[in-house]
Amino acid sequence: MLARVIDERPSFDLNAWMQRLPALDLFGALVFQVTGQQTSVAAATAIFGRLIERFGGRAPDPKGVAALDPETLRELGLSSQKANTVLDLARRFRFRDTRLSEADLRNLPDEEAIGQLTAVKGVGLWMAKGALLIALRRPDLICTDDVALRHAIQVQYGMDRLPDPDEVVALAQRWRPYRSLASSLLLATGRSK
Repeated sequence: MLARVIDERPSFDLNAWMQRLPALDLFGALVFQVTGQQTSVAAATAIFGRLIERFGGRAPDPKGVAALDPETLRELGLSSQKANTVLDLARRFRFRDTRLSEADLRNLPDEEAIGQLTAVKGVGLWMAKGALLIALRRPDLICTDDVALRHAIQVQYGMDRLPDPDEVVALAQRWRPYRSLASSLLLATGRSK
């Protein structure tokens, strides 16, 4: 099935969607993921754009975010919970309290890095995996609960219903060690229709 998807899209660019983002380190990618969680693409883009504007056209950095108060983040469009999550991440990265360090996380296997990130209240699997994919270009990550991916799988595999996350896990085993690429290819099929 993936061979057919590749043949149908010979000019597919895996990085095209990431090139629309500003340069993001792991902290910036986490803020981007927190901003976009359970929010429309338009709203997430607007909120993240205001954060970038607040930081002079650059992605937010831990030091700058740690200096903000929750109210300022709420004025930029983040909910109280998201503001608290972003501030907690900033403190953990900024003050290097040994809980989070991009250099350390870069060297950890996927599951360990995900475990450290999801230990932060408000950071779930989808956010952690997305941030690792965006900032560290991890090649073998899949967000099994991503509805758009599950829909693309349903269409491309001719399923009569949306596969549940466990079914996606089982199906994706054959894509190892390139589940990130396979996910991007499948997601591109939905965007191109």
